Amino acid sequence: MKNIPPRRRPKAPPAVGFVSLGCPKALVDSERILTRLRAEGYDIRGSYAGADLVVVNTCGFIDSAVRESLDAIGEALQENGRVIVTGCLGVQKDAAGANLVQSLHPKVLAVTGPHATDAVLQAVHEHLPQPHDAFADLVPPGGLKLTPRHYAYLKISEGCNHRCTFCIIPSMRGDLVSRPIGEVMREAEALVRQGVRELLVISQDTSAYGVDTRYKLDFVGGRPVRTRMTELVRELGSLGAWVRLHYVYPYPHVDEVLPLMAQGSVLPYLDVPFQHAHPRVLKSMKRPAAGEANLERIRAWRAICPELTIRSTFIAGFPGETEAEFETLLDFLREAQLDRVGCFAYSPVEGAAANELPGALPDAVREERRGRLMQLQEQISRTRLARKLGSVQRVLVDACDADGATGRSSADAPEIDGVVHIAPDPRLKVGEFFDVLVEQAEVHDLRGRLAG
Repeated sequence: MKNIPPRRRPKAPPAVGFVSLGCPKALVDSERILTRLRAEGYDIRGSYAGADLVVVNTCGFIDSAVRESLDAIGEALQENGRVIVTGCLGVQKDAAGANLVQSLHPKVLAVTGPHATDAVLQAVHEHLPQPHDAFADLVPPGGLKLTPRHYAYLKISEGCNHRCTFCIIPSMRGDLVSRPIGEVMREAEALVRQGVRELLVISQDTSAYGVDTRYKLDFVGGRPVRTRMTELVRELGSLGAWVRLHYVYPYPHVDEVLPLMAQGSVLPYLDVPFQHAHPRVLKSMKRPAAGEANLERIRAWRAICPELTIRSTFIAGFPGETEAEFETLLDFLREAQLDRVGCFAYSPVEGAAANELPGALPDAVREERRGRLMQLQEQISRTRLARKLGSVQRVLVDACDADGATGRSSADAPEIDGVVHIAPDPRLKVGEFFDVLVEQAEVHDLRGRLAG
């Protein structure tokens, strides 16, 4: 009998470890890179162990994010040794004008800027050759996601045309570049087919979607549709998933989406980064609109859609901000009665124009004002949530165990807003919708049990 040589074990595919830091927009960049790597046959690792190299997607927006990113790069170098850096920190310079990452971590293999999928892939190919026989069917149609299966971020544009003095995003991500509406809808449809129940629309400025293309016509399901915010929201609302709008500037045309919210086509939720309320401070920040105009807009929105949830972020202690101007901001909050609020004590960002403004405030003053604002907002939040006692809220379950479940209502975006705690029930299941009877309201969260 002929000797048959033992069958050779297939060689394990090269493995790439991945660390993703920063905002949801950076998360989408990570998902695109991972999708391409997986499609090319690379194995993806969530840790340094067993990875042939590591990609670190960084954030460089504020000093704490820069420190976190630099620490992550250092840890990856120590644990693995072969590191490619991408993201916003990748374009920052040090005092001498050299690349900041390469100055502090000269052993990194390559550094790219944000939304640079092709450059990252090229660097990976150079240091870890592409495996043979890559198959696109290794990847689901909607691409790989770093979020739970039941929700996903949908990025509709890159960059920003604003030049806010506290922000360096345009210098890192460039001017506004909107994705064609047909392309966005194809991605959204693929995600819904995969079981995504909630689409979170993100960009640097969602209201400006399509401005750069002059609202160019594209095709959605064979129909001509303009690349414009209202048209996009209307199309997304037809998919049967929750649609949540983030980073919406308070432009007049935003009024057009409120009837869609009132009709239930999309969630009655707007994330609007007001940042301040005093006209002089807003002008110094180079922000659009003013506090009084924003109050009028909020009243108009709520008249159209009484169930509307408004979330916003603010900066306390901006250079030159007086106590009287800060009090104007507090008065705005008392009048606006916003549902969800985040506040940052002003922090100088390397390269931001605001660094040159006169009247920089001491750290203690900035933090004290941030604390005062959040203390006021806690009172507002508690009052607004108390109105939901006894109501039945539609909730999407995010986590479930023997102690019950946590989920989110239409008023709650993942990771930044409150949650709904649900009493134990055998019917509860992650990624599914349930009607919950609200029995208790706290500062940020609700508690209840399944209705019926």
